[in-house]
Amino acid sequence: MRLLLVEDDTMIGESLLDLLRGEHYAVDWVRDGEMADTALRSQSYDLMLLDLGLPRRDGIDVLRSLRARRDSVPVLIATARDAVGDRVAGLDAGADDYVVKPYDMTELLARIRALIRRRAGHGEPVFSHMGVTLNPATKEATLNNVPVLLSAREWAVIEPLISRPGVLLSRAQLEEKLYSWKDDISSNAVEVYIHGLRKKLGAGLIQTVRGLGYMVPRE
Repeated sequence: MRLLLVEDDTMIGESLLDLLRGEHYAVDWVRDGEMADTALRSQSYDLMLLDLGLPRRDGIDVLRSLRARRDSVPVLIATARDAVGDRVAGLDAGADDYVVKPYDMTELLARIRALIRRRAGHGEPVFSHMGVTLNPATKEATLNNVPVLLSAREWAVIEPLISRPGVLLSRAQLEEKLYSWKDDISSNAVEVYIHGLRKKLGAGLIQTVRGLGYMVPRE
């Protein structure tokens, strides 16, 4: 899963970057509203973590522009603005959730997971399909109730596929889930991770649609 972190405070941004990458998210970090708007126009994200008091362009304006383009990416506002009026303005502008600094990091991660699940159409806290179960909160995977150890990159490939059975994802779309801007992308990385996942989770779990991409079939 790829996230956009919009935060101008260097100390907070670095802490969040370490936290989110430690949870296997690919993260792009920008520090002002104009850069956030540019990133959103050029890249697809699974979630945006948005501060409001930003240089060059306020976070609320970034959010309104995003929703005016009918972009439905989940947005979690994380800000020091704690007045009720600010919360109402943020939610009415199109935010999906709102937390006030200082926030608990474990709660923040739980809110991120909940928003990503909601976008995928899941209310359950785990994904289960064809004998495979993934727990995004603990990063635990099982095959027929037997634990399976997945690398961070393998997890980043299988989670978007198994969360939406029957949905085809191209190699480019999967690469977007794997890498942030500063990462080097090898030409066959997705194929390597798919091969590893088939060995660990079964050859029939991930199907190749020649010339188009990959999917987990509906049962």
